[in-house]
Amino acid sequence: MQNLLLFALLGLGSGALIAGVALGVVLSYRGSGIINLSTGAMVMLAGYVFWSFRSGKFGFTLPTVPALAATLLVMALAGIAVELVAFRPLRRASPLAKLVASLGVLLLVQAVVLLAYGTSPLSSPAVLPASTVSVLGVTVEVAQFILAGVAVAIAIALSLLYRFTRFGLATRAAAESEPSAMLAGLSPRLLAMVNTVLGTVVAGLLGILAASVVGINSTTMPLLIIPALAAALFARFTSFGIAAAAGLLIGAAESILYFLSTQSWFPSQNGSALPGVQEVLEFLLIVAALWWRGSSLPKRGEFVERSLPPVPRQGGLARRVAVPSIACAAALVILPYDFRQALTTGLIATILCLSFVVVTGYVGQLSVLQLALAGVSGFTVSHLSTGAGIGFPLAPLIGVAVATILGVLVAVSALRVRGVTLVVLTLAAAEAIQQFVFANSSWGGGQSAATVPQPTLFGLDLGTRAGFKGLDNLLPSPVFGFFALAVAVALYLLVANLRRSDLGRRMLAVRSNERAAAAAGVNVRAVKMTAFGIGSAIAGVAGVLYAYDYGTVSASSYDVMICLALVASMYVLGVTMVQGAVLGGLGATGAVLPLIMQKWIFPENKIGIYLQLFAATGLLIQLNIFPEGVLAAMWQRRQQRLGQRDQRGSPAGNPPEPAYQPAVRTGSPGPTETAVGR
Repeated sequence: MQNLLLFALLGLGSGALIAGVALGVVLSYRGSGIINLSTGAMVMLAGYVFWSFRSGKFGFTLPTVPALAATLLVMALAGIAVELVAFRPLRRASPLAKLVASLGVLLLVQAVVLLAYGTSPLSSPAVLPASTVSVLGVTVEVAQFILAGVAVAIAIALSLLYRFTRFGLATRAAAESEPSAMLAGLSPRLLAMVNTVLGTVVAGLLGILAASVVGINSTTMPLLIIPALAAALFARFTSFGIAAAAGLLIGAAESILYFLSTQSWFPSQNGSALPGVQEVLEFLLIVAALWWRGSSLPKRGEFVERSLPPVPRQGGLARRVAVPSIACAAALVILPYDFRQALTTGLIATILCLSFVVVTGYVGQLSVLQLALAGVSGFTVSHLSTGAGIGFPLAPLIGVAVATILGVLVAVSALRVRGVTLVVLTLAAAEAIQQFVFANSSWGGGQSAATVPQPTLFGLDLGTRAGFKGLDNLLPSPVFGFFALAVAVALYLLVANLRRSDLGRRMLAVRSNERAAAAAGVNVRAVKMTAFGIGSAIAGVAGVLYAYDYGTVSASSYDVMICLALVASMYVLGVTMVQGAVLGGLGATGAVLPLIMQKWIFPENKIGIYLQLFAATGLLIQLNIFPEGVLAAMWQRRQQRLGQRDQRGSPAGNPPEPAYQPAVRTGSPGPTETAVGR
């Protein structure tokens, strides 16, 4: 019992940090209605800035108190910049666009920190006293209690501020109805600015104080947003007290779980405790919070147009696909080996991006689980091939089936969730899968890569080591590239035609307004489940091809941050159009564009960081100029040039598309095409 108490108290430091991030999330949501995914990255930024002031990184060294004040000033300026650049221009945009903007800030801050400080963790100079105190026979550092006390004190102060001051009353009024608040002489913009800055400073303060206890890490600290989101969900994004209490309890629970993992009875592998148990706990807490309060999250009375990017209906697919496919096949033979490999990788990434088109573009549900599902499929193929002797094509079919089932199971837990809240669940699920499955040597690859035999069919080698080579007579063989090209074209046509089908129109109806779609006879849950199933299957196909392409699969290949960067790239280009998937695939890690940049622009081994930086910067710029995406904006301008309206027909000679009609229904028609995104 004493050990349990000891580790519970030792978890107060990390719990206070989680509570700080949760308080920042609640402040951002109350002020501007944005689920700010970048709050964890702001904590990381505060830790590095404070370390720089204390260590002389900036060319001078400050004492503790001035360094603390200077860091908080920097965090306030960072909050102002985030509000002005990322959030304020999107006040009339959809909640999905706002959430993606916070994702762009997260990626940008982490990329800048990685370029400036590298990936090695740092030890922050101590701010809190290093003395200890005995509690019920257990000796604990005083800093743990101070951190918990600071988190509780801030939560109490914020609660009093919002309950008894004019500022708090004004913030609540703006959250209830922005138009009414404006008529009363209040400025929702100024209120959002103050809340964003306050949230950044609060999270940064707890980050500075806790850094000497938990350390500074540019890889893990941005992911503090996952347990913090669990705490914020229990608080319904409104209660500071519940958010702080939940954060402290999560920190204590994770510390106790760590202690339990050291016991002999705890499940283990190769003599070590089972990895990823804490991440699974965070995922289960988020599932519990969403099922408990997910359908009743507070809505804001904003004076905004909640429009989503248009989903054009495209015709002439055969003509659009034929010429690029022939050119790609020729390039696989003509290009040198490194570009041949990059092009093949780009085709596989295109398939993965097509899954985002289905789930996010057609149904409006932002999921960051797709890369993890691809990893599940790849690891399944590896284990079936090497362990059970099951090869091509049965092993890939089983791998895709497993990824589909897992994706649908996650969708089941999200059935009560509407809109952008889904990203909270899928983010936690992706991290749990990476740590609990992929990092497990029994289920995934552990710390090493799992091998994948080359695919063969009736004695014909379809892999990268096939006999037929390119003009340079080097591997990889174009044969596997042809195989990946054929699969990519088939799925491209499938997703494009899905948009024009009856199922596609039902997806767009759900995307536009779930309640209106249900009133028109659409089974919203069935449509969501189907979309997740299709998207998961496509991601599984990409995972299979990726495994065969490289011959190995490893946990590092399916990192959550890689998926977030891919989501950002897709949203920049146009997540509602299949062409955006092609461009996103060619710009993915290991594809053609990164190879060109690495060869002639950025020779250092930091191409992934630069890609993340460019994707985040491009995302924030694009959301300010055309939040619907580059390709969708080009399509809209082409529509305007042609002088055609949605009600009079489709562009490029396509016939007008009928509105969705239920199979058996009398009375008023279903939602029009304009309502669902045309």
